[in-house]
Amino acid sequence: MKIALAQLNYHIGNFDSNISKIVSSIEKAKNDGADIVLFAELAISGYPPRDFLEFDDFIEQCSLAIEEIAKSCIGIAAVVGGPVKNESGIGKRLYNAAWFLTDGKVQNTIHKTLLPTYDIFDEYRYFEPNSSFELIEYKGEKIALTICEDLWNINDDNPMYQVNPMDELIKLNPDFILNIAASPFHYEQSKTRQAILQKNAKIYGLPVYYVNHVGAQTELLFDGGSLVVNDKGEIVKELNYFDEDFAVIDNDGVAVLPKVELNSQSKISLIHDALVMGVRNYFQKLGFKKAILGLSGGIDSAVTLVIAAEALGAENVHSLLLPSQYSSGHSIKDAEDLAKNLGSSYDIVPIKGLFDKFDESLSPFFKDMPFNIAEENIQARTRGVLLMAFSNKFGYILLNTSNKSEAAVGYGTLYGDMNGGLSVLGDVYKVDVFELARYMNKDKEVIPWNTINKPPSAELRPDQKDSDSLPDYEILDTILYQYIERRQGPKEIIAMGYDEDTVLRILKMVNLSEHKRYQTPPILRISSKAFGMGRRMPIVAKYLS
Repeated sequence: MKIALAQLNYHIGNFDSNISKIVSSIEKAKNDGADIVLFAELAISGYPPRDFLEFDDFIEQCSLAIEEIAKSCIGIAAVVGGPVKNESGIGKRLYNAAWFLTDGKVQNTIHKTLLPTYDIFDEYRYFEPNSSFELIEYKGEKIALTICEDLWNINDDNPMYQVNPMDELIKLNPDFILNIAASPFHYEQSKTRQAILQKNAKIYGLPVYYVNHVGAQTELLFDGGSLVVNDKGEIVKELNYFDEDFAVIDNDGVAVLPKVELNSQSKISLIHDALVMGVRNYFQKLGFKKAILGLSGGIDSAVTLVIAAEALGAENVHSLLLPSQYSSGHSIKDAEDLAKNLGSSYDIVPIKGLFDKFDESLSPFFKDMPFNIAEENIQARTRGVLLMAFSNKFGYILLNTSNKSEAAVGYGTLYGDMNGGLSVLGDVYKVDVFELARYMNKDKEVIPWNTINKPPSAELRPDQKDSDSLPDYEILDTILYQYIERRQGPKEIIAMGYDEDTVLRILKMVNLSEHKRYQTPPILRISSKAFGMGRRMPIVAKYLS
């Protein structure tokens, strides 16, 4: 039996586009002699559809789309992920299902058993878990058809769920395993997926065919990397990362296929490709064309501009240089040089006159009070107003340039440098922003080396440096990683050898800045724990405050 993997970039709620992609891949699979073609989890709706699942009309459109796709399944079978109504009247109104289509109609639906509710996942909000187990029989083969998480409860030491669906399905003597998935990207996820699938193949002695989503759905990025694993746990096929891809494997010969060399991209290379895809898909799927950002001569805006230019084309990204009386001459030159290197347009709009007007208007109230964060934030908000004016007038979408380190400790100005329609670097620590810049310069100087080598500064007061307000980023980012990604508390982090006062100060800043993060644009997720939907913290909490 020949099995095709169709790794596609779906668009949530865009049924015409999703149907077209799926039907086109079915025809390709037919032409390549495939018997079955696999599509990803909730492919027909796009993943994650979230509260669209609460609309009867949305579910009806999903069902009509499945029926339309089934018409193309003559002489071939297709497995398509999509919601299906729970007709029992008991429990949730929907199942997360794999639809099995052949002979021009729906032949069966298999329901997902293990519904994740951690981090970015909230499937139990919408779906009823499966409680019965059966195989799909097709062309003399018995198939264990599973959906994403149903293969992930394989850790005997620390299982996530009480049930392991494959332990039930293996009793029915399947010939191979199909798994359709929606596994979001973070820079360590591919290794975890590979290990899980290899362990399943070895434990159950069956080949595994796994197809994943690819593409960005706002903040969630899907990297693809669909896999075929033989019954010895060897990976014999790996599809592309960050691109649509297609492959056909003959199951009768899968046991003798050679192991493949797996994707060996570095962490920084993966982050770069994920962010470029995230920006490109955000604009494509919302119908936007052009972006704008504030280009300061600093590292964050420089890296953001390079990513945007690669994603959208340099001609579609415009920069505003917004120097104040505290901006250094080299920062302005660095920003100009970068824009010229990329062939991207820019304008210079000095803000000193506008700041002076604010200062004059406020002086009767501020009187002789010393210059402090209020005046610093006026500069940031003045820049934000100008960027949004250009956005409104010319139809640009403003890209936010804040990094994860700044967002974590509140080192940013609400309604100023925290403005934007999309946060490109909001899940990238400052040390990794520098690594991204070096990666971008690996072939030639794109970002001026002076931007990379100079000490970071917000340039909101004379001779200001980030290190005046924050610990060195190498220390800050390590402590933030332990607290945010690893969920280690202050005692555990201090026990690692970090200074107690520094740890407590950093963690206090993180917790007191939660109100700011509630008001930020969506952040492209590249780590295992990003700010946003996957990290739900209270604003008015006392912990470490």
